Amino acid sequence: MSQIILGLSGALTHDPSAALYVDGKLVAAAEEERFVRDKHAKHRMPYESARFCLDFAGLRPADVSAVAIPFAPVSLFGPARWHYAKRYWYAPDRGLDAILLGNRRYHRYRKRVEWCLQQLGFDLAKTEIVPVEHHLAHASSAYHCSGFREKTAILGIDGKGEYATTFFGWGENGKIHKIKEFYDPDSLGGLYGALTEYLGFEMLDGEYKVMGMAPYGDPSKYDFSRLARFENGELIVDTEYANVIGLRRYKEGGKGYYFSPKLVEWLGPKRAGDIADDPYIHYAASMQKLFEDLALAMMDHYLGDLLRETGRLAFAGGGALNVKLNQKIIARPEVRELFVQPASGDSGTALGAAAYVSVARGVPVEKMEHVYLGPSYTNEEVIAACAKHPAQPRWQKLEDVPATIAALLAEGHPVAWFQGRMEFGPRALGARSILGCPSAAGVADRINAQIKFRERWRPFCPSMLDTVGPQMLATDHPAPFMTFTFEVAEAWKTRVPEVVHEDGTARAQVLRREFNPRYYDLMVELEKLTGNGVVLNTSLNRRGEPMICSPADALNMFFGCDLQYLVMEDILVGKEA
Repeated sequence: MSQIILGLSGALTHDPSAALYVDGKLVAAAEEERFVRDKHAKHRMPYESARFCLDFAGLRPADVSAVAIPFAPVSLFGPARWHYAKRYWYAPDRGLDAILLGNRRYHRYRKRVEWCLQQLGFDLAKTEIVPVEHHLAHASSAYHCSGFREKTAILGIDGKGEYATTFFGWGENGKIHKIKEFYDPDSLGGLYGALTEYLGFEMLDGEYKVMGMAPYGDPSKYDFSRLARFENGELIVDTEYANVIGLRRYKEGGKGYYFSPKLVEWLGPKRAGDIADDPYIHYAASMQKLFEDLALAMMDHYLGDLLRETGRLAFAGGGALNVKLNQKIIARPEVRELFVQPASGDSGTALGAAAYVSVARGVPVEKMEHVYLGPSYTNEEVIAACAKHPAQPRWQKLEDVPATIAALLAEGHPVAWFQGRMEFGPRALGARSILGCPSAAGVADRINAQIKFRERWRPFCPSMLDTVGPQMLATDHPAPFMTFTFEVAEAWKTRVPEVVHEDGTARAQVLRREFNPRYYDLMVELEKLTGNGVVLNTSLNRRGEPMICSPADALNMFFGCDLQYLVMEDILVGKEA
């Protein structure tokens, strides 16, 4: 009898997703936002994504052995709820709530999961729902998917789950051991989120914009050390300034923020608008530096000995998407290899919870080698979408997609590239991408002005052949998922200037052909034409929208921006010049 585990996330009212393991093989995974066209799909359940996973695998609800969810009840006899109540003494209603009704959110979430399962046709009387602690789901998504066979250090840095915000542990023989957790409000991820709000972005969405802004500033101009400290093995965030609730919140236009009026008194008004200017670029730099310094100090304290013994680290949680921190971790002499689960934010907890339950039931899960886990579409479906679209697009079928598209790129044209199964996680990795030639001067600005309408300080990233990675990045550390930045070798900075960030780094995807042959072959063709097996790659979407899922989504986007070329499978759609 097959073991079929469906993981569902969305416990914290954002980033719902679904993932399906069949006998330890990750068969399908997708984020709800892509289907419902609503970024982060807040306050929704993973209905469409779960339905896709089951349909893709040809399974009925009755076939599912268990449903894993990344949120669990937390005992009153552990430290978590008491820590929360004590640290939030200034909001006694919340403190009492944590003590008396501390699992209310869990029960509310579980009811929503049950409702979602019923809509999908599950018989609740015959369905086993298995709760997995949020941080354990993150830890599992990193460790169990890393493919590391030897003892592995595990790090989780997040906003918060039930109460935990940070996780230190290790994995061995498939089992996860907890060393230490920190609890809300002492959250490094939460602090970064609070400063993200102060810098004018949305928490849980704009953190990477702060990270992109940081290289333009000088971290030595402002000392942010008063915001948080790590001493005697404990992280302490100053809740006079950030990670605040209730009456301590700074309010503007009827909205409460995670920072306090005291932070505004200290640093000046909250940033507004689109320009990265003084002093805000320096604040971004200072926050990034504080985040890196504290994360590395905590890692040394709890995992240092383990790392010197094993050299292997698996890292997840929203904090693991901080590619600059990851670059510092890889540079550590004791770290031989770092694995960051590509969907390490909350959407990845569906996968983590499902992997955890599969392993607990005696079925180990495979190493995660790629993220092409969503829906794909045939030429026929693409042509049908063109026929239905009000713009009545002109299309042609290509004989040789890699060669034709490489020629367009080499001429300096950006091209929308829609191929194969949609990616899982926040990074476009050559299935739903906008591509450009990284040696064509100004192509990043063109993509920005015509298509992405995004802040100019944000970097555009390269995908490259595995033959190029070691030369351009001067490392053979695996980098399949764009979860790390690397220093770009001097010679390459002038060869592919459009994908090198302000600080001389690139957030790279190094591709092996077996995982995406067509994308690989495109880069081979581009290398023949330009000498560089590298392509500029950004996600196929407009600002504020989720990544494209279907041909209809792609056509809507294409005719809503100034792109001239869109290739979906073998079908090239062009606009009349």
